[in-house]
Amino acid sequence: MTSLAACGLVVGHATEAAGATGCTVIRGAEQAFRCGVSIVGRATGTRELSLLAPAQLVDRVDAILLAGGSAYGLDAAAGVMRWMEEHGRGFDVGAGVVPIVPAAVLFDLAPLGRFDARPSAAMGYDACEHASSDVVEGSVGAGTGATVGKAAGPGGAMKGGLGCGAASAGALEVRAIAAVNALGDVRDGAGRIVAGARDAGGAWLDSAAWLARGGQESMRFDTLAGRNTTLCVVATNARLDVSALTALSRAASAALYRRITPVGTPYDGDIVFATSPISGGVDAPLAQIEALAVQALETAIERGVRTRAPGDILE
Repeated sequence: MTSLAACGLVVGHATEAAGATGCTVIRGAEQAFRCGVSIVGRATGTRELSLLAPAQLVDRVDAILLAGGSAYGLDAAAGVMRWMEEHGRGFDVGAGVVPIVPAAVLFDLAPLGRFDARPSAAMGYDACEHASSDVVEGSVGAGTGATVGKAAGPGGAMKGGLGCGAASAGALEVRAIAAVNALGDVRDGAGRIVAGARDAGGAWLDSAAWLARGGQESMRFDTLAGRNTTLCVVATNARLDVSALTALSRAASAALYRRITPVGTPYDGDIVFATSPISGGVDAPLAQIEALAVQALETAIERGVRTRAPGDILE
């Protein structure tokens, strides 16, 4: 079990197993934190991401929401905001606070669960309420209904899930979370497919190679569009501003290209958030932090499929 305590964060899940959906909230244990973001895919569903650009008025956030349910899942952010307001956490506007909660969603409305099962505001609140520094992995939270290897359709796909990774060097710590719901296949550090699309005989299809041979001619847009997306968070205890965090999120996306093939497709809404403490933190070269972030996120992506509930999506 991975802990985010060193990065000043806690993580909570809300899971609806019967509907195969859920959400995951990453929030500050005691205070807000700084955040940057990088958009890798081209089919995103998001909320408040523009606030994370450098030079914006608000340079800190109160929580990050990762949710299933496609665009419907953004409703869960209302519950996160309600929890934050009740605890007096948010951007002070005099008469009260306005919690800053960037959010990103993945598509899990099919094939595992019910189309009408989506993360709700109550689930967002519950995830906040029960957040812990120790992160539970597997078919939980935003990874509940995740699937991978859908290039040739859902029939040959497999379950995905939510995984974590860690890397450190002396006092410098980096943690990563990935909800893996990819169109492509997931590979291990040696480049071998460990979860993904299979052919009629049950062998690995190798989605990237299959698409390169022209397999996409049989793809139907209405069965693939938006039905994917890997959502990631890399957190460090290093002292970084929003510009550096934006760079860190971009650098960390290298892990997606190493471990998911293909990735960032027109049918994926892949996103990487990067966080650091709003006060305190250790000093370290950005290049070193980026290298550790890639290592941690690679591990999180692989664990997202290794810690999932057993079985294929048709079992």
